[in-house]
Amino acid sequence: MALENHIWLGYGDRRESSLKESTMPNLTRITRDARVMGGKPCIRGMRVTVGTVVGLVAAGRTRDEILREYPYLEAEDIAEALSYAAWRA
Repeated sequence: MALENHIWLGYGDRRESSLKESTMPNLTRITRDARVMGGKPCIRGMRVTVGTVVGLVAAGRTRDEILREYPYLEAEDIAEALSYAAWRA
């Protein structure tokens, strides 16, 4: 199994020998490309990062406000950005 698909459970200086599996959800709208936004996770290859969308939600913007400000985004883009952020947390 690839290490990036797991989270190490460590306590102090000692690492537990078992791995807790962390399965990434099937997110088809989140892309990573070294040539776009320095490889940060983006929405459908556009120059809109997951962090931008999550930041807008954290600042209190509603889905409709975000969609008005970014008319090329879709509601599912926002939902997947939040799902990706929750998986990474």
